[in-house]
Amino acid sequence: MSKTKRLMELIVAVNRKRQFTVKELAREFGVSPRTILRDLQELSELGVPLYSEVGPHGGYRILKERLLPPIAFTEQEAVAVFFAVQALRHYSSLPFETETSTALNKFYNFVPEDVRDRIDQMRDRVDFVTPVRKTQSPHLSVLLDAAVRQNVLLIDYESRRQRMKREVQPIGIYTRNGLWYCPAYCFLHKCFRLFRCDRIHSVDPSASKPLDLRQVHLGNKELFRPKEDCVYVFAELTEEGVERCEVEPWPVPRLHVRSDGTGWLEGDIAKKDIPFFASFFVGLGKEATVQQPKELRSAIRHLLSELTIRYAD
Repeated sequence: MSKTKRLMELIVAVNRKRQFTVKELAREFGVSPRTILRDLQELSELGVPLYSEVGPHGGYRILKERLLPPIAFTEQEAVAVFFAVQALRHYSSLPFETETSTALNKFYNFVPEDVRDRIDQMRDRVDFVTPVRKTQSPHLSVLLDAAVRQNVLLIDYESRRQRMKREVQPIGIYTRNGLWYCPAYCFLHKCFRLFRCDRIHSVDPSASKPLDLRQVHLGNKELFRPKEDCVYVFAELTEEGVERCEVEPWPVPRLHVRSDGTGWLEGDIAKKDIPFFASFFVGLGKEATVQQPKELRSAIRHLLSELTIRYAD
């Protein structure tokens, strides 16, 4: 085996093992311990974060920040990966903000010059527009890590009504219109709630026992909506109304589209959300007609009356 091939396979091996001894690697690669020591020294000089431990149970281990083995990209793949990361640049907060910037710089600086020229030419011709938000969400990485590890957090949260501390178990984070949201199980209300991440002032670990939420994720979170006092909503939509509702990510009411482009919204919503949906349907104007429930139609009429008074000459 050539030295270059051995070094590449050695990178894969140390990433896989995390902890190992020189003798183990020597047996695996069929070379002397002295050769492995020289190879490990070269890997360290190349930036592989190796740490040696002395003693009877010592050896080598790789630090937390592991390096991935080399990956070969085609030119098209390289451009696609660059712009996939570039699409995040408009967000004021990211769960991996520093890593995104360093990864983009590494990628850009190490691609061939002609690919770099092509990326430069495309930068001003491709964009992924996201609303610019002044709010910051500095705890995204902690929330995401807690969702993956099934941890309970104590958060200082400020809602529209009050600010208080509560224990939550996140199931993930997602972004919509430039804002970040975290669906989580709230131990105070004993149900799933949706939290706006920019309203979380602090996050601390909690000693509370976590629930088994491994089967709960962003793809099925609508199945875990709290059992609330609900009403059934049905609204007819014009073709333009359908297009405007398609950008809304609510699990309910659910959007249905007919073959002619028109459609309807239907589903159960919590009664406490009626004022929100009244404002939403007023914003749709003539593109939507709410047929049910009576409470929502009444809230729409009340809102329109207030607007009429406000804009009366």
